[in-house]
Amino acid sequence: MKDNRQKMVQRAVKEIKDGMNVNLGIGMPTLVANEIPAGFQVLLQSENGLLGIGPYPAESQVDPDLINAGKETVTSISGASYFDSAESFAMIRGGHIDLAILGGMEVSEEGDLANWMIPGKMVKGMGGAMDLVNGAKRIVVIMEHVNKYGESKVKKACSLPLTGKQVVHRLITDLAVFDFSDGKMILVELQEGATMEEVYEKTKAAFTLGQDLEIAK
Repeated sequence: MKDNRQKMVQRAVKEIKDGMNVNLGIGMPTLVANEIPAGFQVLLQSENGLLGIGPYPAESQVDPDLINAGKETVTSISGASYFDSAESFAMIRGGHIDLAILGGMEVSEEGDLANWMIPGKMVKGMGGAMDLVNGAKRIVVIMEHVNKYGESKVKKACSLPLTGKQVVHRLITDLAVFDFSDGKMILVELQEGATMEEVYEKTKAAFTLGQDLEIAK
């Protein structure tokens, strides 16, 4: 079986279409940048002011002044643009981002997302996720199906502070892919190596089965 993170990242790449403007959230979603098919004309946008992010740099390419919103060093493609955060968030709030791929701490059966803080733990701020879930045209979340304690992260209702209500269009976990429509959760794919029994056991949200349910390749 493929590494779980790699599995989710490779499935998330399939959400990207040629010509899109895409925002990749902090953490696992940033790995998507290295998997975009050659020849695709895709512009990756970062809230801290860069449109045209390239793959992660080789050691010889590292520029400490060129970073993404997660403070990771990145590269830029030919024709990339640099601007301030106000301009960056105007792009997001103005509906110019076609797709945002974000990480998640919890997702509810109605498509609510919690991904910005855990009460009692220090956070530097809410970041751009609240703007992204309201401004981007499509929201895809990738996260592990259970947390490190074995508890489901796919829940009837989120217990952590919400980033947005009914904002998730598609959820990709290491076990399955779910869509959300009219407040309902629909299982559309099983990841390679996963079983229906395991998905039912580790999902605390109510969901229905999609008509074209398939095993991911």
